[in-house]
Amino acid sequence: MERGLLIVVSGASGTGKGTVCRKILSDAQNMYYSISATTRPARVGETDGVEYFFVSVEEFQQWLAEGKFLEHAEVYGNFYGTPRHKIEERLNHGEDVLLEIDTQGALSVMEKCPDGVYIFLLPPSLEELQARIKNRGTESPETFARRFQSATNEIEIGKKYQYVVVNDSVDAAAEKILAIISAERCRVSRNKQIFEKLVKER
Repeated sequence: MERGLLIVVSGASGTGKGTVCRKILSDAQNMYYSISATTRPARVGETDGVEYFFVSVEEFQQWLAEGKFLEHAEVYGNFYGTPRHKIEERLNHGEDVLLEIDTQGALSVMEKCPDGVYIFLLPPSLEELQARIKNRGTESPETFARRFQSATNEIEIGKKYQYVVVNDSVDAAAEKILAIISAERCRVSRNKQIFEKLVKER
């Protein structure tokens, strides 16, 4: 069975990566959205294995000691992590896995999964990025300034990725990412078994 692809999508706050990823999932076939594990309690309406894998601190620490996370972080006293073994199960069954993650986590994943496909989403302009963050209506002037500064810092890290897609249209951005995935399937390094098969048939 052909192994699936790990597709990692990142982007600064306000670039619309969540919306683009939802569009990709609706258009793609045989693709699994990676779910994080967390030690925070489930909120009303959340289901284990759907929004998150809800685990105890002890279980999280055990997974960490066993090397079961691709990356992890502590946020406001709760732990979050990307379960490597869950992703490997899907990849080994031929499913593609879509991982939407911040730049810090993605850099860690790059080290552990060099065969992944790393895509960075950019806004059409910084002016548009400012407008998108402001339009959320949840930012004070102070938090807006911090979020915008953080976003511009993340954009600089985007140069470390393999691909860049400008999100000026959700449909167009999703279409480009799906095209990238199709092209990745045609890499020689992913298809050596075809060459070997043909050589044996000589």
